[in-house]
Amino acid sequence: MKIPYVNIIKQYKYERKHLLSIIDNVLSSGNWVGGKEIEIFEKSIAKICNTKYCVSLNSGTDALTLALHMLGVKKGDEVITPPNSFVASTAVVVHLGAKPVFVDVKKDQNIDENKIEEKITKKTKAIMPVHLTGRMCSMDKIVNIGKKYNIPIIEDCAQSILSRYKKKMSGSWGDVGCFSAHPLKNLNASGDGGYLTTNNKLIYKKIKNLRTHGMDESRDNVKNFGYVSRMDNLQAAILNYRLKNLKKNINIRRRNVKFYLNNLNLEKIYFPEEKIEEFNTYHTFVIQVKKRDELKKFLKKKGIDTAIHYPVPIHLQTASKYLNYKVGDFIETESQSKKILTLPINEYLSKKEILYICKTINHFYEKV
Repeated sequence: MKIPYVNIIKQYKYERKHLLSIIDNVLSSGNWVGGKEIEIFEKSIAKICNTKYCVSLNSGTDALTLALHMLGVKKGDEVITPPNSFVASTAVVVHLGAKPVFVDVKKDQNIDENKIEEKITKKTKAIMPVHLTGRMCSMDKIVNIGKKYNIPIIEDCAQSILSRYKKKMSGSWGDVGCFSAHPLKNLNASGDGGYLTTNNKLIYKKIKNLRTHGMDESRDNVKNFGYVSRMDNLQAAILNYRLKNLKKNINIRRRNVKFYLNNLNLEKIYFPEEKIEEFNTYHTFVIQVKKRDELKKFLKKKGIDTAIHYPVPIHLQTASKYLNYKVGDFIETESQSKKILTLPINEYLSKKEILYICKTINHFYEKV
């Protein structure tokens, strides 16, 4: 049996007829940049995230960049964030000349809110928690810290569309929520895409201005030197179509996780329990195991593709040498990086395939 980690090809097979019609409609309209599909998408996202505003952008990375830029983050400033995220969460801070200040994570892979305050200095300009794997951080405590020190909260929601914490939506807790629509995300474009949510009208207007060179609506006056970070009308149209199935697909992912947990030998595998206050959307299904690399090779031989998110923490990357972090600075992050393994979780998996994966993993640990 051959089981891919993701299955975009099968997604296209199911959607082909609709996508070809969408492509034809958008291209024949002549509205390739901007248009009604953008407006529909932004209104839809604001509604499902329970925020007042949404701004569509070119990528999740751009959403983070524009949010930090809008807040005035610059050279000499500091931004608090975890070291176990995708590199973009740190790169955007560095590109603006600021310093990433890392805080270790908890067993569930999310930033340890109890360690944030000790990292706050006069230079701290933002706190940026990352909702990794589709599981939200403890946002009530993080928001309270932000209020206490008057520090804005930027949620990195790249992996957490429709996730909830204490019944409140991802992207609605902080000053800004930054989302990705990369092809591997639960709500995926057929190319790059991103968007930003906020309840603050001033932030909304500033981001809209920054995404189009900083030009005003007349396009004759540049208020601020901005960026080119527009979502094109075609990607918005595709996302509008896929939004209709988003809740269903997330429920399938949640069902897949339950089936995994009912069939894996949990004495050999650690998976953070979903707490009663959480609603996790499982962008990824990450287990923590001993002999991770050997297991990954064993699964590959049996036709099962897996991934590691992420094998080298950001503070130990070559690009981070100038920050002077070292092995041992973030014990939990470093420990997890040697144990985490991401299993297939996409909505096109069959129960037969999941059962095969579980039996193969269980068999591996019976042998070692």
